[in-house]
Amino acid sequence: MKVVIATNNRHKIVEIGASFAPHGIVIAPLPRMTFPPETGLTFAENASIKAVAASQSTGYVSIGDDSGLCVDALGGQPGINSARYAGSPTDDNANNIKLLQEMHGTTRDDRSAQFVCALAVAQPDGALEVVEGRVNGIILMSSRGVAGFGYDPLFFLPSVGKTMAELSPIEKDAISHRGRAVRLVIPILLRLAKAKRTGSTKK
Repeated sequence: MKVVIATNNRHKIVEIGASFAPHGIVIAPLPRMTFPPETGLTFAENASIKAVAASQSTGYVSIGDDSGLCVDALGGQPGINSARYAGSPTDDNANNIKLLQEMHGTTRDDRSAQFVCALAVAQPDGALEVVEGRVNGIILMSSRGVAGFGYDPLFFLPSVGKTMAELSPIEKDAISHRGRAVRLVIPILLRLAKAKRTGSTKK
């Protein structure tokens, strides 16, 4: 089965594609396109906007991703604004610097946070399904690790004693919010692939 990943973020495409490959799900190239404004108020709404746009444009089943960091001490911010927290164009280093500035003076006990990933599966006929993955962690006072992207160097996972940026790709996929969401999406895609083969669209 071929699907389109409705994002221009190559890191996300690599992470999602690596999880899909063992199941025979192939990532089709996304033509250069301008996505509609992300006007949703939640990760799920924004993932759906991107997925629907890509599916209607390409005729493929499309996966829309919207993910970000929700920090409890900041009232859930940066949330859906995670990629543009420090302004546009997006800049991971600037976003991390701003996050540390906003949390200056916050003790370790008050630095809890969640990574959230919503994945929307859109079909060319307009059908839409959305799943969500989450992982809890703590925001450190300085960066650790060089892998990953975004806020990974600041997001510490007490369960493994590492930041997201200190994990190997395999370790990250097993733990991360995106890895968890992808594992929820795979059965949906396999069901759609089976329905396509048999000519049935029923769930």
